[in-house]
Amino acid sequence: MTTHSRLNETTQRTQLSPGPIKPSPRSACVVVIHGEGLGRRADIAGTPVLVGRSNEADLVIAHKSVSREHCQIRDDDGVYRIRDLGATNTTCVNDVPLEGERALADGDRITIGESILKFISRDSVEASYHEEIYQLATHDALTNLYNRRHFIEIADKEIARAMRHLRPLSLCIIDVDLFKPVNDRYGHISGDDVLRQIADLLRRHARGDDLAARIGGEEFALLLPECDVADAMLFANRLRETVAAAHFAPGGEPQRITVSVGVASLAPDRDTRPALMAAADAALYRAKSEGRNRVCAES
Repeated sequence: MTTHSRLNETTQRTQLSPGPIKPSPRSACVVVIHGEGLGRRADIAGTPVLVGRSNEADLVIAHKSVSREHCQIRDDDGVYRIRDLGATNTTCVNDVPLEGERALADGDRITIGESILKFISRDSVEASYHEEIYQLATHDALTNLYNRRHFIEIADKEIARAMRHLRPLSLCIIDVDLFKPVNDRYGHISGDDVLRQIADLLRRHARGDDLAARIGGEEFALLLPECDVADAMLFANRLRETVAAAHFAPGGEPQRITVSVGVASLAPDRDTRPALMAAADAALYRAKSEGRNRVCAES
């Protein structure tokens, strides 16, 4: 066989292509590309996006160089406009101080104190890239629930909003009972399957505005806006019963898996995320110590 014939056998024919597939339309967004809040993003859709240091901002940049309400970006019938809100360190667009309001173009750099944001229009080819980066930064790779870091960021905002408007809010912390023996007996791959299955059950039970996250190895959290302690207890018990009734088969062997849940609601002495989490943790500890597979609330 000649050398030319051998090359013909091993060479693959190049496939004809019309070029890159055009990404589907997405919301325009701003992404923090430098400084405090690196990687955070906010989509600009129907309502204006508030950027600032306040926990109630849509895009929180918690740095002392940023005003509580620094600037606002809105969609004006397809034209995206930015307005400085009287910030101490005036908002700049492409290093030019912002006076009044101006339209944004794809790729514009917005300076907020010591942080830099990038505006990405809905037609930008970068949109899907930043969407993927945001997904990786905010979600747990195993369960695809939010990760602990993102949960803390959003929970701080929701708690501040609930306290300001005197609205109820509750937190459930969910822990898988006796999970270590499952891992030890069947291995981590089977253990991961159990965690994914529980995450799916949690996702199905969560309402649209609830925030579900994996915050530890076998520990999950669910933030329930507009939900008092009584309703949160009902929700937690429904979830507990669903998990107890579900079919688990780590290593191919049927096993009954249960969870314990600690519940806490906002109160004058629990008006911050650390205080609320500590109260829910205390209730979870009590549920474990009283026999597991139960729900306890911190009064």
